Amino acid sequence: MCGIVGYVGTEDAKEILLQGLERLEYRGYDSAGIALTNEEGVHVFKEKGRIATLRDAVDHDTSATVGIGHTRWATHGVPSQLNAHPHQSTSARFTLVHNGVIENYKELKANYLNNKELTSDTDTEVIVQVIEHFVEQGHSTEQAFRETLSLLKGSYALALIDQENKETVFVGKNKSPLLIGVGEDVNVIASDAMAMLAVTDQFVEIMDQEIVIVKRDSVQIETLAGEKVERAPYTAELDMSDIEKGTYPHFMLKEIDEQPFVMRNIIQKYQNEDGGLRIDADIREAVKTSDRIYIIAAGTSYHAGLVGKQLVEKLANRPVEVHISSEFLYNMPLLSENPLFIFISQSGETADSRGVLVEVKKQGHKALTITNVPGSTLSREADFTLHTYAGPEIAVASTKAYTAQIAVFAILAVDVARSAGIELDFDPLQELGIVANAMEVLTAQKEEMEKVARDFLSVTRNAFFIGRAADYFVVVEGALKLKEISYIQAEGFAGGELKHGTIALIEEGTPVFALATQEHVNLSIRGNAQEVEARGAHVCTISMEGMNEPEDQIVLPRVHEHLTALASVIPMQLISYYAALHRECDVDKPRNLAKSVTVE
Repeated sequence: MCGIVGYVGTEDAKEILLQGLERLEYRGYDSAGIALTNEEGVHVFKEKGRIATLRDAVDHDTSATVGIGHTRWATHGVPSQLNAHPHQSTSARFTLVHNGVIENYKELKANYLNNKELTSDTDTEVIVQVIEHFVEQGHSTEQAFRETLSLLKGSYALALIDQENKETVFVGKNKSPLLIGVGEDVNVIASDAMAMLAVTDQFVEIMDQEIVIVKRDSVQIETLAGEKVERAPYTAELDMSDIEKGTYPHFMLKEIDEQPFVMRNIIQKYQNEDGGLRIDADIREAVKTSDRIYIIAAGTSYHAGLVGKQLVEKLANRPVEVHISSEFLYNMPLLSENPLFIFISQSGETADSRGVLVEVKKQGHKALTITNVPGSTLSREADFTLHTYAGPEIAVASTKAYTAQIAVFAILAVDVARSAGIELDFDPLQELGIVANAMEVLTAQKEEMEKVARDFLSVTRNAFFIGRAADYFVVVEGALKLKEISYIQAEGFAGGELKHGTIALIEEGTPVFALATQEHVNLSIRGNAQEVEARGAHVCTISMEGMNEPEDQIVLPRVHEHLTALASVIPMQLISYYAALHRECDVDKPRNLAKSVTVE
């Protein structure tokens, strides 16, 4: 949530910052702003709304080689120009952008800013005003910055400009992601490498409670205690084409279509020279020696974890629990004696999951992260990482990350099973190849999916998704996709639960999507579909080839029963996409949501 960019170099910073913010807009789009510093002073431009609105507000005659920018997802104060970043101190000497949440900002305000009149409702303005307070007490800017950061409780990624030190940006981080990009006669700051990929592909990770002094020709990293840190840059393995829409109208549609390629990429990455599976021996041993696996995740990744649980239990014969990270952190159950924690996160920066990771590491437990970003916080701080190789996912509604996570779970489960001597008639690499082909067939059926969206969802205010066994896990994800981008109230239910209360909500014309890919419960879910149809529901049945009936609206190409979730979710993604499109919703940036949830 929220995105930061910064530039210290020799070129005009204005367009570089604006383009960087456009690439970070998926992280927050309530408001945005930039600050440019030159010999005339600091020039701040900020507006409520999208980056396009900010572009119109920027004075394009203003030129500068140093600047910072921010795109906001509101936490303190409503979206407005006043609450937009950057924020300035009373004298306007200091200008600050901030991601995260400061938990003790009211206490800081009371202790240090009694006589200051603040102009916004944000915790961020308190930070910049406290910095100025310490400078007024005789501190240097660096001392004031360090002293202020030592007082902050909560999460933050900060970039500060001092009008009297125009060639420097002061940077700090705790719990919120931030990178420094390094180049020749240029250094940049970004919440995500993709924002500044046009400037450099060399990035340095910043750890919690470190500060960085960024100049055109140097990057100095220190701990809050003043100890110098040396850290080599890494190469961001991204291509500019990965983060552009190309000919697609929306990133979401592009990312849905990329799923067959992701499956094949995972096959390639996890296949060794002999055609077997390439899983680190330490990961395999950690799974085998644990007495229980705890999957911790949020949102779509949580739904992938539900499918992952079934794969690990059925294939590797290991007991698994799946927990919502925000609940687990504050309501931890009684743990087994030798647990292994598996954290699932597209970004690897999910704040709730990181909170759990910090706690379980304190208790001495092993942790594995499954993520799309191997250099992310959850990846760095866990004992092990499995990369999903999905490529950048820009649309807020996750699609290819979900299927990639499930595919990696299948590979992990089979690897552990084989090493334990469990005989399986299931080759995950071969079966994932079949899944990739099925995905291609389904993504080519866009007209059929659009027709279903039009026929079932054009005017409705709510919808239900029902399934049994593994299909139940998928319909929960299908309902989430629909609600988050089309704003239709949608819920996923186990088919047998309908008659225990929910069927009371069925009215004439209520859309119900019934998923039938599990042979042992096929007749049961069809019975549930008949029950709601008898009460006036408008039922759309999505079935697997071989189990289909003539009246079924969508028939999926047949895939292995363990991997049906990878095929059955595709129609739900596309139907949700077209439902949102027909309602003129912002598909890639749904209201009130952000891609990377970096605050609790």
